[in-house]
This record gives sequence, structure tokens and C-alpha cells, in this order.
Amino acid sequence: MARGELPDYPWDLMVPFRERAALHPDGVVDLSIGSPVDPTPALVRTALANATDAHAYPQTIGTDELRSAIIDWFARRRGVTGLTSANVLPTVGSKELVALLPFLLGLGEGDVVVHPRAAYPSYEMGAVLVGATAMASDDPAEWPAETKLVWLNSPGNPDGRVLTIDELRTARERALELDAIIVGDECYAELGWEGEWADAPAPSLLDPRVVGESRHQVLVAYSLSKQSNMAGYRTAFIAGCAAVIGRITTVRKHAGLMLPQPLQAAMIAALRDDVHVAEQKERYRARRDLLKPALEAAGFRIDRSEAGLYLWATEGRAAWESIGRLADLGIVAGPGIFYGPHHPEHVRLSLTATDERISAASERLRAAAPA
Repeated sequence: MARGELPDYPWDLMVPFRERAALHPDGVVDLSIGSPVDPTPALVRTALANATDAHAYPQTIGTDELRSAIIDWFARRRGVTGLTSANVLPTVGSKELVALLPFLLGLGEGDVVVHPRAAYPSYEMGAVLVGATAMASDDPAEWPAETKLVWLNSPGNPDGRVLTIDELRTARERALELDAIIVGDECYAELGWEGEWADAPAPSLLDPRVVGESRHQVLVAYSLSKQSNMAGYRTAFIAGCAAVIGRITTVRKHAGLMLPQPLQAAMIAALRDDVHVAEQKERYRARRDLLKPALEAAGFRIDRSEAGLYLWATEGRAAWESIGRLADLGIVAGPGIFYGPHHPEHVRLSLTATDERISAASERLRAAAPA
């Protein structure tokens, strides 16, 4: 497997805009990165502190208690039943999994990795790292015969798009035709805002209405970074096809990839408690209820964004122009071209800022509204 050439890190292009935003007399409001700012729940920190006597090596597969917690969580929150310990595996964060999965699956030159048109860059990078070809496509009919791995992302980053049961089923059926592994990145599933997703999690690729009685070559990735403010813990997991998870587990054992024992204990505490997740969702809802209408008042149109941690916005002009306008208001956003070439007029704004900073951004946007 030959590694492809890596591009420059795109966020370096934002340095002058960050400097420009920092000149605002009331300080910068950084809405560019979706890194949680709220405290990690006390029950999680307590569980971590109580597990610090970790003198032995952890197992790659995780403890029995952790795997049971993941299985119970899928049944309770995602409507996915019938999982066993062979169907789940903890990982060191989900970005590591996304970037390494083509390697873990043995993909290489000549293989195609499909990902969404508006996409988190790590899907493409995972293909580049092993010399495979990345293809941006939301239409299963376009996926070529060489496709070996398909990434779905629902709710999507950056666009907040939620795939319906029918859309998930169509994608899964096409993957079966191609004998490809299909993976649902569902890390924002608990954060729905509009329509039928306002009070219920987004549907899972592992939902029985999608896969029927067979999870063959179907995986779901999930992270506690967003719903439990555990981004610094790097706690995530995958679930689905036992054969594929077994293959991944073997490679991870050889590579020494394992989640530290204290973090497993913290993960168990988070997975067993739904109250803190609901509380965090309401914090984000309140911030969204301030920021979205303020952006619209300032002349932005919000596309998709029915779920997730971002607002996908456009003024109908080049994203870099919008980034400059926002920087002059002391607001830092992310240009749509960082998420693929198909959205050159969009910007992404995160809800992961404090109440005070979201309020400040909203006031600035309203003040800049067209007369």
C-alpha cells in the first residue's frame, strides 16, 4: 500500500482571518471548530478518578462491562437490539478510526472509498494514506464497481443533513451489490433540532428497518465527544458486523491500539446516564435559537442543519468573502471548501461556544443586518 501525497493543512489558511477577528474591541468569537466548551459531567470525572489504579494492560476489545454498556446504549438510544460482545469495539476517538479504517481493512491502490459530497476531511485522508481513491458522492447509483468502503455521515458534518430510513436502506443495498463495507458515522445522532428529529435521535444505519436481520459488512461509528463533552477523553466505539469487527480487532491488537482502562470506566458512566445528554442538548438548542435567526437577519440563508452542532450558511457569494465579513465582526467561521469543492459559497458555524460568546456573535450579526 502506497501512501499518497498529503495536502497542506487547510486551517493554516485561516490565520489572517483569525488575526483580523481578534482586532474586534469585544474580542473574538470562534465558531470555526466544534470543540466542546462546557464541563465534562461530574459523574464521568468521578468514574475516571476512581479508576486510576490501572496497573495492568487494558484489552483491545475493552472490558466486559464496557461492551455491555455499549450494547445496552444501542438498544436504549438507537433502537438497535441483538448485539453481542462480538459486535462492538471501543476505539481511541472516532477521528483515529475514520482515518485508519482503510488501513485496518487492507485497502490500497485501485480501491475506491466513497464519502459524502459535504464531508469531514478525514474520510478522504483515510483513503489518501493508503493510496486508495476517494470519491465524493451522495448518489449510490454513481458508486463504481471498485468501491470497497462507503462512509455515510448522518447527521452530517458540516451540513447537518439527516438521512432517512429509506435513504439509509438504499445506500446499504447498493453497498451489498458492490460487496463493499458501509459505515455510518453517527456522532451527532442525539442532537436533532427540526422536524421529526427535534425530539428523537436520527435513525441509525444499524436500525432493523435498514438492515433487516443481517448486519453483514455494516458498521456504525459513535463518539462521546459531543453529547458528553468528552472530546479530550478520546472515547468512541464501533458496532455492527462481527466478521469485520473481528478483522479490525486483530489488526488493532498487533498495532497495540487500545483504550486506557480509566477512560473505559469514564465511558461506562457516560453511556449509562441519559440525563446529562439531554441537559447538554438543551444548552446547544438555546445557543442555536440565538445564532440562527441572527445569521438570517444578517443576510445568510441556512441550508439543511436540521441536526448536529453546526449551521451551514451562505450569503450567495464566495465563502472567503463571507469569512472576511464575519472576521470584521470578530467572528471566526469555517469556509465550505474545507469540506470539499462542491460548496464554495457556504460557511460552517459551530454552536460550541459559551452562552456569552454566542450572545455576542448574535448581537454583532443583528447590528450588521441590512437596513
